Amino acid sequence: MTEPIRILLADDQALVRGALAALLDLESDLNVVAEVGRGDEVLDAVAAAQPDVALLDVEMPGLDGISVAAELHRSHPDIKILMVTTFGRPGYLRRAIDAGASGFVVKDTPARQLADAVRRVHMGLRVIDPALATETLTSGTSPLTAREREVLAAAAGGASAAVIARTLHLSEGTVRNHLSSAIGKTGTSNRAEATREAERLGWL
Repeated sequence: MTEPIRILLADDQALVRGALAALLDLESDLNVVAEVGRGDEVLDAVAAAQPDVALLDVEMPGLDGISVAAELHRSHPDIKILMVTTFGRPGYLRRAIDAGASGFVVKDTPARQLADAVRRVHMGLRVIDPALATETLTSGTSPLTAREREVLAAAAGGASAAVIARTLHLSEGTVRNHLSSAIGKTGTSNRAEATREAERLGWL
């Protein structure tokens, strides 16, 4: 008899994490061996539990799931990564795949389909929510540069150009230029709208 697929679950919502674990553990060929509630706890849990597949939420405290995926892919390339998220944003999908994820599904995926997604990524296949894949193709890639994304993210809390400049070690003029460019690329009229639109599309 083959060994069950060992799974690590990372989700900051305890109820969701518990429900996912219970559903997956009902499958005879799946075994949840670790659960964590923060992104910055994943690598230690991986070292201790040696999972075959990591199910990562996108939005977590400590370190977001896409950043975790990139670190995990670098340090443990043999572990398959499946992103499971409430937020089916097209930009998230593209960034997750670029970070090394093998799959991307939303949390309202039926339990049987989620279990099958785990099996398929474990086999080396790619699994992507079809509706999200279509939306990603039609929305195109993010037009924001890495620096524009960084400046917009810093502006999300309402910080002034001077504060952002100090934080990112840039001149105020450079910050304003990046914000202006980001506003243009998102088709919005101010930086608050630009931030909201970039977040909606998963570009931040």
